[in-house]
Formats: sequence, C-alpha cells, structure tokens
Amino acid sequence: MKQVFSITRKELDSYFGSPMALIFLGAFLAVTLFTFYWVDPFFARGLADVRPLFNWMPLLLIFLVAALTMRQWSEEQRSGTLEMLMTLPVKPWQLVLGKFLATMTLVALALVLTLPLAITVALLGPLDWGPVIGGYLAALLLAAAYAAIGLFVSSRTDNQIVALISTGLLGGLFYLVGTAGVTGFLGNPWTTILRALGTGSRFESIQRGVIDLRDLAYYLSIATFFLALNTLSVESKRWSHGAGTRTIRFNAQLGASLLGINLLLLNVWLYPLQGLRLDLTQQREYTLSNTTKDLLANLQEPLLIRGYISEKSHPLLNPLRPRIEDMLHEYAVAGRGRVTADVVDPTSDPELEAEANQNYNIQPVPFQVADRYQNAIVNSYFDVLVRYGDQNVVLSFRDLIEVEPLRDGTIDVRLRNLEYDLTSAIKKVVYGFQSVESVLAAIDEPVEFTLFVTPDLLPAELAEAPQTIEKVGQELAEKSNGKFTFNVVNPDDPNSGVTRQQLLEEYGLQPFFVSLFSNDTYYLHMLLKNGESAQVIYPSTDLGEGAMRTAIENGLKRSSSGFLKTVGLWTPPATPTQDMFGQMQQPISSWTSIEEHLRQEYNVRPVDLSTGQPPLDIDTLFLVMPQNLTDKERFAVDQFLMRGGSVIVAAGNYALDLDPFTQGLTTRPVENGLREMLLHYGVDVQQSMVMDEQNQPFPVPRVRDVGGFQVQEIEAINFPFFVDVRPDGMTRGEAIVAGLPAATLSFVSPVVLDPAKNEGRETAVLMTSSPNSWLRTTADIQPNFELYPERGYPVEGEMKSYSLAVVVQGSFESYFKDKPSPFVVEPDASDPEASPTPTGPQADVTALTTSPTSARLVVIGSGEFLDDLVLRLSSQIVQDRVLNNLQLAQNAVDWSVEDTDLLEIRARGTYTRLLDPLTQEQQTTWEMGNYIVALVALLLVGGLWWLFRRNEQPMKLDPPSSNLVDAPATGD
Repeated sequence: MKQVFSITRKELDSYFGSPMALIFLGAFLAVTLFTFYWVDPFFARGLADVRPLFNWMPLLLIFLVAALTMRQWSEEQRSGTLEMLMTLPVKPWQLVLGKFLATMTLVALALVLTLPLAITVALLGPLDWGPVIGGYLAALLLAAAYAAIGLFVSSRTDNQIVALISTGLLGGLFYLVGTAGVTGFLGNPWTTILRALGTGSRFESIQRGVIDLRDLAYYLSIATFFLALNTLSVESKRWSHGAGTRTIRFNAQLGASLLGINLLLLNVWLYPLQGLRLDLTQQREYTLSNTTKDLLANLQEPLLIRGYISEKSHPLLNPLRPRIEDMLHEYAVAGRGRVTADVVDPTSDPELEAEANQNYNIQPVPFQVADRYQNAIVNSYFDVLVRYGDQNVVLSFRDLIEVEPLRDGTIDVRLRNLEYDLTSAIKKVVYGFQSVESVLAAIDEPVEFTLFVTPDLLPAELAEAPQTIEKVGQELAEKSNGKFTFNVVNPDDPNSGVTRQQLLEEYGLQPFFVSLFSNDTYYLHMLLKNGESAQVIYPSTDLGEGAMRTAIENGLKRSSSGFLKTVGLWTPPATPTQDMFGQMQQPISSWTSIEEHLRQEYNVRPVDLSTGQPPLDIDTLFLVMPQNLTDKERFAVDQFLMRGGSVIVAAGNYALDLDPFTQGLTTRPVENGLREMLLHYGVDVQQSMVMDEQNQPFPVPRVRDVGGFQVQEIEAINFPFFVDVRPDGMTRGEAIVAGLPAATLSFVSPVVLDPAKNEGRETAVLMTSSPNSWLRTTADIQPNFELYPERGYPVEGEMKSYSLAVVVQGSFESYFKDKPSPFVVEPDASDPEASPTPTGPQADVTALTTSPTSARLVVIGSGEFLDDLVLRLSSQIVQDRVLNNLQLAQNAVDWSVEDTDLLEIRARGTYTRLLDPLTQEQQTTWEMGNYIVALVALLLVGGLWWLFRRNEQPMKLDPPSSNLVDAPATGD
C-alpha cells in the first residue's frame, strides 16, 4: 500500500498546491451554511436535529465531487503525464485507489468542518447523535459512489469540462431514479425497484440513523464497480488494438462484466434480508420495542395486519410504502407464525377491494396530482387493517401520517409513529376480543370474590340484593373450572373471622349509613382479589341481575391486563351564548382532539354527571376545564374518587373567550368549577395565571404591502401565557412526563400542594415553569408593546418558578363529609314543621366519606392546553407542540389506569426534540458564530498545510559515482 499512499499524497499536494482545495472547502461550507440557515431555516423549524444539514447533501455532493474528480485523469491525459505514470513500477489499480483516497480525504475533511453545526444543535437542544452519525456515514458512502463515477468518467476524456458535466449527469441520473418525481409516474413493482436504485432514497434510510447492510452493500457495489471500470480504462491505455491483445482485452472486459453481475446479484440476494441492520437512534425508534414483542408473543389467536395501499397514489405517499412494508415484515417475524402481515393493492384485485369496502368500510381517497401534462384526481388506498378474532381496527392515512408545511409553500409528509399506531391498534383488538372466561382460563391462581354483607341491617330496598349477587357469583364460579371462587361473609358474625376494623384497615371498606338520619350502618361490599391486588366493587342504583353481572365482570376486567380500559371523559357542553347584539353564537372552544386521541388506545365514553351518580363502569375519570357544575355533579366526582377511582382534572381557572366589542381573544374566570373541592383534597389551583419568559410564540396574522399587493403573513410574537415546559421543568422518574420532550400549558394557573392535608399520601410535582415566571391576576391577555416594549406585559410581583401540575395518591376525605347532601331539598324557612326531603333514591345512603389508598388524583393547572383552538394555533408554529400536549394527557390516563405499556413507544419519535427557547438576538449570535467558526476553520486548514509544506525537507539526491569518467573526445 506504500505506492497507493504515495499517489494519495501526490494528489493532495496537487490540490493544496493551488487554491483549488480551499476553494472546494470554502464553497462546500458556504453552500452548507446557506441551506442550513436559509433554505431550511434551522431556528424557524425549532427542532433539535440536523436534517437541514443533510437534506441537500445528495445533490450538493454530485457537483462538488464532480469538481474534484474532473481533473484527476483528464489533466494527466491533457498534459501528457499519464504516459510517465504508466512507466512507473505502480499497478493501475494502485493509481486508481490512490486518486480515490485523495478525493475521499478532501470530502471527509469538508464534512469534518461541518461538525460545529451539529455541536451547536447539541448545545441548544436534546440532539440525538444517532441520526448525525448515520448522516455523516451516508454522506461518505454517497461521496464514495460519486467519486468512483467521477474518476471513471475523467479517465475517458482529456477535457475537464466534459468530465465535470458527464459526472454531474451520471450522478444526477442515479439520484433522480429514486425520487418521488420519477417513481410517481409508475406503480409497483417499478417504484420499489427505482427506489432501490436511487442514491438519494438510500441516503434517507441511513440518514435517519439506521445502518442497513443492504444500503452499505449498495454504495460499496457502485464504488467497487466504477473503480474496476476505472482500472480497466487506465489499463487499456497500454493496449494496442491489434489481434495480439484481443484475448487480453476480452478477458479484462469479461472480468469487469462478471464483477458487475455478481455485485448486482449480491444486492438482489440481500434485498429480502430486512433484519440485518443497526439502529443508532437514542431511543431505538426503528426497532420493535419489548412491549410490542411481548404483546405478539402472548397472542392466542391469529393476527392479521394488512396494508391496503394502491400502487398509483399521491407522489408524497409513495415513499412511505417501503417503510410500512418493512415494519409489517418485522411484526410478522416477531409474531413467530401467529402474525400474517402483507401489503396489497385493492385496485388490482376486485375480490380484495370488495372485501375492504364491504367488511371494513375502507374506501379510496381522492388525491389531486399534477404532472407535466395535466392535473388529475387519483382515487387510491392508503389504509392498514388490524384484525384479531371478530375485532378489527382500520388506520387511515390520516392516522398514519403527519403533514408539515414548509417555507417554500410545499409540504413534508412523513409517518407519525408507525410502531405506536400499529401496537396500540393491536392492543385494542386483542383486548376487545378477550372474554371473561378466557381471562379466567389464562390466570394461574384462582380469583377470590367475596361479598361482605350485614343482612340484618340492610335497608328494605336492598333486602334482595345479596341473593342477586350470590346467584351471579355462583354462576361465574361454576363456569370458571375452579378459577373463580365466591364467598359470603358477615363481618358482624363472630365466627366469620373478619371484623369491621380489619376491613377498614386492610381494604379501606367503610360501612354505609342506613339513612340520612340514622347512626346505624351496614355492609354491602364486594371485594375481588386477583393475586396480590384487591379491588372493591360498589353496588350501583340498579340492583338487577344484569347490572350485578356487568359490575362483577367489569371489576374482573379492570383487575386484568388483558382488557381495554374505559375512560370517562367530561368536557364543557357546547352551549350557544348570546352576544351583545342578541345573536346566538357557538363557543370558540371545543375538545374533539383529545377525545379522538384517547380513542386510539382506550374506550372513551362521555359521562353525564348531572344525576349525581358516580360512573362505575369506567376505569378513570378525565375532566377537562370543569365549569358550571352543580353540587350533584361534584358529588359524582367526589364519590368516584372515594371508591378508589382515578381522577384527572385539567383545572384551569381561566377560559378563552371572545371580547364582545373587539371580537379579539380574551379570557374569563371559570365559575362553579372544582377549585374548592380540590382545595379540600389538598391541591390549591390558585386564582391567577402564570406568565413565563420561556414561552411558545403566538401566531398573529399580519398584512404586508409588497409592490402594491397585500400579502398576509403569520408573525410569531412573544406570548408569556403559553408556558413552554421543557425537561428541566419536569420531575424525573415520574411516568406521566417520562420521555416527554416539551409541553405548552396555556393560561395555566399555579398548582400548590398543601403539606398538612397531604400527610400520609404520595405526592409529586410533575411540571414547573422556568425561574423567569410571574403571576397575573387580570383576565386581559392583549399585549401592549408601547408601554412594555420588552415583553408586552408588566411583571407583577416576584419572578420565580411555579408548580403547574401535581399528582396525589392515597386516602382522601370526602368533600361532602359533614355537608348537606346535594340530594336533599332544604325545608322552607317559613314552614317550621317542614323537614329535609331526599331527591335521590339511593345515592344518599351509599355515600362514602373516605377513599381507599388506591385513589389517584392528577391535577393540571390548565384546561386550555387541550382546547382545539389553542392546538390549531400552536400547530401554526410547530406541529409537534400539539402532539406533546396530547401525549401528556394520554400519559396521565396511562398512569391513572396503571397501563403504562405504551409509554415507551409513544415517547419515541424523531421529530419531537425541540430547541431551547432563544431570543432573536441569541439566534443571530449563534448563527454568526457558526459563520466565524467556519471561516477560522478554513483558514486554519490552509495555514496548517502551508506550514507542513514549508517544513518539508527536500529530497536528497545521491552524488555522482566516482568511477564515472568523461567520454574521450573524438578528433578528425
């Protein structure tokens, strides 16, 4: 290899001996910085990744590598030095490899000079270095392929301009064949073949942080083949064209052809091997999680995952098909024969299309596409079906993709979180298919169901309830094959072995009062013990056999991990209001996004609390912006918590509203909410709003005059009411905020825990604002930059960090203890003989005053952070803010129902890493700093090479030999 390195050194001396190397490096850095900060504006995107650095790399390297290689052989041929090289004791392949290494050294140096950009991103946000390493590796491999092509082209001509143009055209051809603009004209399998041949499409795969053996083999195959052709081209310079060298020429050409065929066959052979890859991402985003593998390993029935994707679809959707196919293949492999996964085109098979339309209501979606000749409408499929037993879930393209508008007016379409979408759908169908009998059959230890009842003390209306419960319990026990045991225990019986005190201490069971005006108490409690867990089942107002069976089965399902949980969701009713002109108008706030998001993983049931009855058929109660509640509704919430339930309250004290005069946005105080009840529980949602210098900007439309034309733009202004909470404001170790990169809490109130009231409970502060926060007690949210040019708002009081969300678990005391029952109508004061009148049949006699220790309470000081209007406004700045807020809500539900399996998958995502908040001055400082660092690095490279050349010692020649004599002169 000594000869190879000598050739490499010679070529590098040639590069740096002229301004060419510095011009190349300078041009590369200038174009890279321009695309990073101006074409794909880094700070405007707000994401901590280096996508702008590598987005244009496949095209950029074509021209830069072509400029480097154009003179390698063309200059040798033009100047006549090629013949001298051929006379040296160096083989042609060594010449070729030496020039190739010189080119790659210069490209690698250029890429090293861009590292300050990646370091800058890492300093400004939580950068994932996996895609960075993948991007640089992909750039080197791509440059190697282009360099081999350029060297071969340069060896075929003595004109540098011809070599430059030819290399650019050939490299551009390899890039274009895999782009959406070309593959959009064709359907499968041509689309798949062309994407496999495209250098750009292969680059995207490695750039995202996945090192696939197939991609490595592809780039190395191109480089090897063209380097072989280059060697053959150089070797042919020494051949004559006569018959004497015909055999040599034929064997060399045959060898090159066989090499090309073998490399092609190698790539064909490797193509189906999808598991030979390395996931470099920090959270292993492209590798199936253990949660998914465990779910697939426990399947009892065959699972079908089928993608209905048309070959002819929208050009932006076509590149996503290979990703879906690869992911479905991984599910099939992990399923070990229990999972059937495939991707089909319904338009090519009438039976499949009829099945999709009739059985699963999968319909084609019309997409508008445009090509060189016309605009057209294409009806295509882009859906994924997940079927297990008699349960199925269909994921449409809206469920699978994210769309991000770009500054140039185009859009970026990408898969949202494919594994999470598929695994949550699988979990939904699997848990929905399970029956009580199948769960009982799967458990190892019998489930103990015990009815604690005091029959002598039961009210008359409950006299027959024990017989009904006993009948249902005995029927379940008979069908369970010994997996379900039923017992009846009277705690007042001395021979029962159980006392009332033991029930209170071990399970938190408190007796019910016989009536409002009696001190006698009774027991009618059902306890379900599944292993080490114990769950109390309380009777509802319906004491029929069917209701009892449903209550027991629901309790059994809740105690098992094999059933889909049910979330009871309460949102403010959409009641029209009357404006100042007497016109009815709909409220500006709505809450459909959170409901749709929760439905992806849970059964979501809107709850009606107006009857005062706690909903007993749900696993957790989620209240969003509670307001205008009656005492009966508060009683229902209180009693749900007293029964050991989990309650999540997005309890903001200020709600969005329209100003009646300006029709601009304002806020109004929330009335008749849960503030007093939460304060009784030890959680104070204070009557103020947190304002934070660390905030998400607010999009404001602005009209600008451009040459007489009115152009409407969106301008982002500082808006301290949108508090931006980053990981440093989240409590580590808490599952609700685990893996959450950020969240924006809008119009949030401080949430303070009362240490005295929460003594003996487990408490935690989930989120806090930044130290540069203050409080505002007025509802006006309009900025005034004339009076307050720096922030737009006055700083009222002390600037410090405020807690914004808390979690409490333990035993709570009922808010209605020692208070009048909401079901009792107070007597008329004018009638001295009148007495309180109960208005509820049995709600009053089943009221609990203390909850078991399993009760959970999550309080977030904002309800507007889930408002559809606020989410739409946030999405105009950064789309991922919307997903983060919804993810926070879903994490809270997961924790409340103790179902955190999907938290790991949901937290994984490439596009959710946000930059730290920066002012415009700070952004300019970082940008100018990178320009200066690039210039200094360029000058440093040139200076170091100059010093190296200056200190290089000249080669010492051997002196003439002493035995040499002058030739004798010749005379006439």
